[in-house]
Amino acid sequence: MSRHRVSRHEMRRKARRMRRLGVQPIADVTDVEFAELITAGIARFLWRYRSEATPITIALLSLLAGTVLHRWYPAWWPAVALMTATTAGTLAIAGRWVDLTRAIERGYAAIAATLLGGWLTAATVMGPLSSPLPAVLTLGCLVLAIPWWAHRRRRARVRVERTLAAWPEISQAIGLAGSRVQSAIVDLWGYRTRIALARGQTVEDAIARIPGIESALGTRRGAVRIQPVPEKANRLELRVIETDPHADAISWPGPSVSTIHDPMELGVFEDGSPVRVSFKRRHALVGGVAGAGKSGAVNVLMGNLSACPDVIVWGIDLKRGMELLPWESCLDRVAVTPKEATALLRDAVRVLDGRAEMLAMQGLRVWEPAHDAPVLIILIDEYAELVDDAPDAIHYADSIARRGRAVAETLIAATQRPSQKAMGNSAVRSQMDIRISFRVRERRDADLILGAGMHKSGWHADKLDAPGKFLLSAPEFDIPRRARTYLLADDTVQRTAIQHADRRPALDAISLAALHAPPHEREDAVESSQQSRGRHARQAASQATEDALSAALRNAPREGASVGVLMEAADMSRPTLYRRLALLEEQGMAVQVSRGRWRATATDADSPAFGDEG
Repeated sequence: MSRHRVSRHEMRRKARRMRRLGVQPIADVTDVEFAELITAGIARFLWRYRSEATPITIALLSLLAGTVLHRWYPAWWPAVALMTATTAGTLAIAGRWVDLTRAIERGYAAIAATLLGGWLTAATVMGPLSSPLPAVLTLGCLVLAIPWWAHRRRRARVRVERTLAAWPEISQAIGLAGSRVQSAIVDLWGYRTRIALARGQTVEDAIARIPGIESALGTRRGAVRIQPVPEKANRLELRVIETDPHADAISWPGPSVSTIHDPMELGVFEDGSPVRVSFKRRHALVGGVAGAGKSGAVNVLMGNLSACPDVIVWGIDLKRGMELLPWESCLDRVAVTPKEATALLRDAVRVLDGRAEMLAMQGLRVWEPAHDAPVLIILIDEYAELVDDAPDAIHYADSIARRGRAVAETLIAATQRPSQKAMGNSAVRSQMDIRISFRVRERRDADLILGAGMHKSGWHADKLDAPGKFLLSAPEFDIPRRARTYLLADDTVQRTAIQHADRRPALDAISLAALHAPPHEREDAVESSQQSRGRHARQAASQATEDALSAALRNAPREGASVGVLMEAADMSRPTLYRRLALLEEQGMAVQVSRGRWRATATDADSPAFGDEG
């Protein structure tokens, strides 16, 4: 090779200069090694079209493998056949785990593995050049190449690779010089790539340059998403949405849960994956302007909650029931006026106190949801109206938000007006683990719903461009991802409410006792629970009342002792007595003979008084 190699640009520049001087340039073949240029050109061509040449490459490798196996390992043909069958079966059954999401793709992969593996088995025995194996290999590769060349995802992957090959120049143009592409994945809706930032660059810098990235990549406006990678501060995921899965409304597929213990499916992310979030022991806040999709989210929640036999829903809808009354058959209780809303929340606090007292007496910390001990969910459709029209109810809502988790009382508040007055002056907002933000008008509204500083971190709820699109902040989701909620038509709501109306559970005995207790007895119960704070004093007092109640039940006549007699004998308030009787009945130690009359079971009634006729 010549020591002073001339570049193409330099050659063209010299040729233009000679033409201006009237001299016809003549190439000196001794200065250029054509073999090297031809080799480099062929290499670049093969690398550029490596995806298109994959069937040919596989055919050549198969021919080489068949030659090696037939020459040195001809006895291995059973192992080759077994490996072929295993690979084809795995691709057909579990191909989705290697990104073969469609059945036709898994079928193609299984057929290709079967044909190539079968040919290789025959080549191991007969030799790869034995007739008719060469013709079979050639024809089979051509047949398999046609779907490969026509496959949309393969073509998209090639196009993406060629686009991202220009990232060094793109990064210079957009102000992220030094960043580099680490990997790229093509899916049904577009592609996503992992970007390693240069030293000193941050994800916020890249978010600020999204318009420039869209221009450099040649995408439509609003097609680029940037998400931080939690593991490293100098990494980000750049996602390009080419086909928007949220362009049209997505019909609700039906309830996704059968118990509150399971995460609920609220909608679909932009990559087509479902949005699943758990509402067990978590309060939720749903916000967005009118027409943004908040009512659709409420319907999706009700559709799932109504299918759970361990959930009771109380609803508050101060728009005279416009949103929640279609679900009335699945609501244990619904309030449509400020006075009714205040009474409902006051009763919810009574249930909370009754459950908390029972847990304290049993030495338990949490209420475990079950069919006979259901979760109580209070769903408020327009929380801002409650703040304006029923200010007294806010104190009860604050109490539920602060203390409701342990006793399985959950508050779900939805509002169209995420104002500072409605959401910033109470404990409700600070206790919400789940935040769902539909479109808002101003950036500060996104911070009011999702949390302070969230808009600056990329949670741009003000840029959501269609009804039903939302951002979700929850313990499972700590990076901004756009999603779209399902749509329930009116007939779907009616049909679902009718279907699940007969399966709704009843409120448990402990909660009912707390609701039905007279006010003075509730106060007595609170005062008595505040006395004897020492551990040994509480244990002694509890044991004494237990012994007195057991004795009164054993000595009761056959028709049972009245609740008043048992209260006096055991020195218990009515709510506490009902809770103890419910537990004793569950343990098989007491039985309710008739309304308001109890006695011990036959196995415990060993005293002579039992069996008396009165």
